Amino acid sequence: MPLPPKLAAYLQKLAAHAPLTYEELPPAEVRRLSAASMLAREAPPEVIAQVEDRSIPGPAGPLPVRVYTPEGQPPFPALLRFHGGGWVAGNLDTPDAGCRQLANEAGCVVVSVDYRLAPEHKFPAAAEDCYAATCWVAANSARIGVDKARLAVGGDSAGGNLAAAVCLMARDRGGPPLVFQLLVYPITDHSFDTESYRANAQGYLLTRERMEFYWNAYLSSAADGRHPYASPLRAPDLRGLPPALVITAEFDPLRDEGEAYAARLREAGVAARVSRWDGMIHAFFSMGAVIEETRLVRSEAARALRAAL
Repeated sequence: MPLPPKLAAYLQKLAAHAPLTYEELPPAEVRRLSAASMLAREAPPEVIAQVEDRSIPGPAGPLPVRVYTPEGQPPFPALLRFHGGGWVAGNLDTPDAGCRQLANEAGCVVVSVDYRLAPEHKFPAAAEDCYAATCWVAANSARIGVDKARLAVGGDSAGGNLAAAVCLMARDRGGPPLVFQLLVYPITDHSFDTESYRANAQGYLLTRERMEFYWNAYLSSAADGRHPYASPLRAPDLRGLPPALVITAEFDPLRDEGEAYAARLREAGVAARVSRWDGMIHAFFSMGAVIEETRLVRSEAARALRAAL
């Protein structure tokens, strides 16, 4: 399916400028530029009943989170939301519009987590932060109006990777029972040999070179990339994990590994559905100022959350 005209025009505009070489920039500048780009392509955030920034205990000190509460009577189900950005960039502001829409449409509390970033904090720092936040919500559910029996995790790209990792960690460690995982074009394998990597290596916002940069920043060694909490697709056993919705995009290098993870989940007896959006690229879940499909795909995610929770 061809790119929609608005999306094609957006990519042409980006191509008219020299591509940024993140490898040559300090991490703080990478984060500034990345956040500016993410926010510029998002729609204005919608109104929600309550938004509260909190600081909770993390493995290495205070961990910032943002709690979105919709209209209604608590206790609510809850989604732990982990932002994208290649484990290197992203913050509580970059996924704000999507968090608000998910909370309003799914009727759930959304807890967005500002986990530690690479390269200063290598694997498994981000995963441990996200798991700690999940445990905190379960242990303190009454304080934020949440029903701890109805917890889900989710995220996009690196955030999808972290959500999948948290599901594995919760199962392996006897952690909070999770009822759903929302994986939006998740990173699932430290590998670059899929057909979607070959077909979509350049020209569709996320490139193979950018993914290599992200993985190099996140990992201390190639051996870390084989760990299931870094590469969930390599987990030897996926039994006992929560049901999943895996959203993928046709022109995304990560398309095939996301769909392969859903297939592995199904083979392990886990209910997992793939929703491939033809004509879309990586990051389309957060491009509300550019394309109409962003609101539509977030509504699909919200419906799945509402049904699961």
